Amino acid sequence: MNYKSKTLFVLVSLLLVAASAIAQKKERAQTVKNSPTVKTETMTKKEKVVALLKSIETGAPEPVGYINPNKYIQHNLGAADGLAGFGALLKALPPNSAKVNTVRAFEDGEFVFTHTDYNFFGPKIGFDIFRFENGLIVEHWDNLQETAKPNPSGHTMIDGPAVSTDLNKTEENKKLVKQFVEDILVNGKMEKLAGYFNGDNYIQHNPLIPDQLSGLGKALTEWAKQGITMKYSKIHKVLGEGNFVLVVSEGHLAGQHNSFYDLFRVENGKIAEHWDTIEPIPAQTEWKNNNGKF
Repeated sequence: MNYKSKTLFVLVSLLLVAASAIAQKKERAQTVKNSPTVKTETMTKKEKVVALLKSIETGAPEPVGYINPNKYIQHNLGAADGLAGFGALLKALPPNSAKVNTVRAFEDGEFVFTHTDYNFFGPKIGFDIFRFENGLIVEHWDNLQETAKPNPSGHTMIDGPAVSTDLNKTEENKKLVKQFVEDILVNGKMEKLAGYFNGDNYIQHNPLIPDQLSGLGKALTEWAKQGITMKYSKIHKVLGEGNFVLVVSEGHLAGQHNSFYDLFRVENGKIAEHWDTIEPIPAQTEWKNNNGKF
């Protein structure tokens, strides 16, 4: 199985099996719906998504109830659209081998975005985005990267603060971070870089870059000497909850077409911390659906 879509393969396969069982046994479905352990009527969108992701590890069938079986748009390019194409993929994962630890979950309107530490066919860090309609999940995007060792400053790809604050500043922070990405990463206006940070204070979780704004500058300079360039071409999504903002972009790193998911933490109107995953976008001839990565 190629490409980094095994998470979705397993997840949707589990959902198919559960959906089939529920369709055959309506009485059981009603029992699940009314069960005090499920509480679908009172669960938040974040709780539904976290439970759905955890079902990769546990095999729990109940989270199928959080998916709209008649409308599930897939943007993981290694997975066919909808749910129908995944039943045979369940056997790809050895029993009891998957581990899922969702470290961060945030909500922005009808969207939930998560930051998860996965272990399936090896450790991976992933961002997932789910879109809801009428309380059910109808669309999914993700970005996966193999888990790397701690960066030069000792930070992992997943550690750090996980709970949002400043909920009344969500839109303000989204605007700030979007402008940063547009100015610096899309348009290369490096003269504006320092204005987005509080002096040299900056915590970095990219596995190749150390802390501090000066550390970022040194890393970029070293890359340039090696002929490695990073260029963002387009921002596709900006989602936020309080002081956390996720930006989904596409561009090129070292000449390769990539999807960039960047999570920023804002503090007092300045960018204070950053996590990311970078995933290559395969040639269209390899796509399993026609919805596109974004």
